[in-house]
Amino acid sequence: MTAHIILASASPRRQELLGQIKVIYVVRPVDLDETFRPDEEPLNYVQRMAAEKSALGLANSAAFGLPVLAADTVVVLDNRVMGKPKDQHDALAMSRQLSGKTHQVYTAVSLRGRGHDQAVSITDVSFRHLAEREILAYWNSGEPAGKAGGYAIQGMGAVFVESIKGSFSGVMGLPLFETAELLSRQGIEFL
Repeated sequence: MTAHIILASASPRRQELLGQIKVIYVVRPVDLDETFRPDEEPLNYVQRMAAEKSALGLANSAAFGLPVLAADTVVVLDNRVMGKPKDQHDALAMSRQLSGKTHQVYTAVSLRGRGHDQAVSITDVSFRHLAEREILAYWNSGEPAGKAGGYAIQGMGAVFVESIKGSFSGVMGLPLFETAELLSRQGIEFL
């Protein structure tokens, strides 16, 4: 089968979600500086990152002649971006901060092919109060490492989620409603 798009991400979750809607893709991850700029708002940051990833993906994959899809996801608590934990101390601190609170997950999707289209999903995620032993056990599971906000909603982290208002797939890293709209706008087949 011929690929429809290039996915500028190595994320297994994004690949799984694209597969869910039957998009045929080639994986060509990009590597760029994801430094948060001083005074940059979380929404601006996530949109910038997705746009820069798709632009770099298009530049790196011009020979393929396919549209490039990229995304970026951040966890935001009190208008502060919580990135991927650097170590155990950082992960435990994130879990403690999220405990008993509602935070937002912003996921921006950027598609470059016939022009540039972009969309953003913002989801409210409420965590129940977490016991210290749960926080430590979760870290010891290995799941929080490399995850925005130090948790994976599609994994064991789901037991911490009391409620969600918005896009589950957006929290996973690729909001399917918004992604499908972008693909449709550019005439890219799925399903």
